[in-house]
Amino acid sequence: MSARLPSGIVVGALLRRVNDSGGLGMVLAKGDAQAGAILVLARENGANPCFLERGLDFDGAGTLVTSGPQNTDNEEEISEYWARRRRSDPDLWVIELDIPAAERFAAETILGD
Repeated sequence: MSARLPSGIVVGALLRRVNDSGGLGMVLAKGDAQAGAILVLARENGANPCFLERGLDFDGAGTLVTSGPQNTDNEEEISEYWARRRRSDPDLWVIELDIPAAERFAAETILGD
């Protein structure tokens, strides 16, 4: 049995931490409150978009991995990527974070580090 918190609680905690630290965190698409996967669109000052999601490293431990389009500022390509992911997984949460060190906030909250 997994000791992971429900996705809705993790998302709420992540958004609260980012917003309380002066960043902007918002839900782009709401997923399953209990077990939905979480896809994070991380930005810094509106630039350098990067998708992050929970994955496994070579030892089987939880880690954040990058996914989706890289090195692009094409907002249409970014939106289409997460919309395509939602069509194949309607339980997926899509969260946007705009704060320096967004990856650290996501890792600490999603992975519990």
